[in-house]
Amino acid sequence: MNFSKLAPWNWFKDEESNKGEVSPVKNNNQVSTNSAGSLLDIHREFDSLFHSLRQNIEHSFAPFNLGNIANEGWFKPSLDVATSDNEYTVKLEIPGVEAKDMQIEIDGDTMIIKGEKKQESEEKNKDFYRIERSYGSFQRVLNLPQDADVDKIESTHKDGVLTINIPKKSLPKSDTKRIEIKSK
Repeated sequence: MNFSKLAPWNWFKDEESNKGEVSPVKNNNQVSTNSAGSLLDIHREFDSLFHSLRQNIEHSFAPFNLGNIANEGWFKPSLDVATSDNEYTVKLEIPGVEAKDMQIEIDGDTMIIKGEKKQESEEKNKDFYRIERSYGSFQRVLNLPQDADVDKIESTHKDGVLTINIPKKSLPKSDTKRIEIKSK
């Protein structure tokens, strides 16, 4: 049995430390009956609570025309990580960001995706009642699995989605050796 599929690679172990932020994946089809699922549900509730709090703060300050002050540093594109037999696929949803405003770096086993969503020209004669669009620099940090072929990574940007294809390379087979047990 291949146990590697039961325990997925931790793509976000460096992002969880101090290089970025954590975004839990919400799957409405998933029913949790164990304690780990309950903890995930609590985590999702807290994320929802803080998201609501952020929106309330933004709405409170909007009549004072603080512009984008409430949004600074809060732009974080959502991403999906998927796998197939031949490759890993990472997709970032980044509408309004041009390819020239992004870069992908590989540092050892870490992939850093960074860029900037620039604010459109400011309209000086308008007082905004509500600003929901987020702007600013972003960075996502992903730890690559051991079988990722970093020399053949390709990326494309189309319709506000950055797609990164990471081919898998074959890892050397483990040198498992059986030792005969003799009975006396």
